[in-house]
Amino acid sequence: MLQAVKPRNARSKRALEQRSSKIVENTKQALTVRGSTCGQLLQNAMADLAAYKQPDVKKFQKKNEIHPFEDASSLEFFSQKNDASLILFGSNTKKRPNTLTWMRTFNYQRLDMFELKVLTYKSIAEFKKLSVNIGMKPMFSFVGPIFDSHPHYQMVKSMFLDFFRGEQISMMDLAGLQYIISVSASGDGNISVYSGDTSNLPPINFRVYKIKTYKSKTQAKVPRVELEEVGPRLDFQLGRVLEADPDLLKQAMKIPKQLQPSTKKNIETDDIGDKIATIHVGKQDLMKLQTRKMKGLKRQRKDEAQSEMDEIEDVIVSDDDDAGKNKRRNRA
Repeated sequence: MLQAVKPRNARSKRALEQRSSKIVENTKQALTVRGSTCGQLLQNAMADLAAYKQPDVKKFQKKNEIHPFEDASSLEFFSQKNDASLILFGSNTKKRPNTLTWMRTFNYQRLDMFELKVLTYKSIAEFKKLSVNIGMKPMFSFVGPIFDSHPHYQMVKSMFLDFFRGEQISMMDLAGLQYIISVSASGDGNISVYSGDTSNLPPINFRVYKIKTYKSKTQAKVPRVELEEVGPRLDFQLGRVLEADPDLLKQAMKIPKQLQPSTKKNIETDDIGDKIATIHVGKQDLMKLQTRKMKGLKRQRKDEAQSEMDEIEDVIVSDDDDAGKNKRRNRA
């Protein structure tokens, strides 16, 4: 680790302030480091992967005698020297041929790390020539339930998102969405947890597609979208995995108080982003509850109908009395 020194001039002071802790951190920088036995295949693969990380990546040209899983101090030194928290290391040995080691650091200390053995590789140059524009924001697609259930595949997913995400922005122009990075793995999510051998785990397929839009024949306002593979095409086999230390991971996942959402009483936000409020009301008297008024149930109408019925009964009774009197007169 580098020794903390006091800045001697304004330039070094600005550099130290740039590296100091912030509420909103800088865009994560990446390093591509070659091992002592890094072949041309790995060099081309790292160059193709770094093309989608531009301009937030630095490439080391010299080879280094480093064994990350045995001693990661050299990579930690490179991380602090270049203010980079993402490292892609390539090495080729007889026991582990064509292996890419992905490593993350926090506070210039190793956080987590895993190996991906390159099974098949097809470079960008072998596809139809399509330039990779700098600063484009890629979209991600992770196909397979294993990326949400298996802990090591969850680490791979998190690492890829951190590596290719780039600058975090609040608004995005649709013209900047030109690429899709698709990562897929076969198999269901019921694979047993890693027990020391990862050879039985399904391979990871890495693909990059360019989005092309054409005029739709059926809908005038909605374009027809097609995907064209632009490379690189990589198939990986998961190797050794080194999970993060729980205490260090807790520090890395800590959110500053200034960025934590302010909580309001009785108001919550669901997963979609909608607000849900809880309203407390007093005890209600159901006898005084206002209900819908109906004309047939009004008291006044009921009294008027009763009086009309009484009048009708009086008329009927009077008619019966008159009829009885007439009968008696006829008999007489």
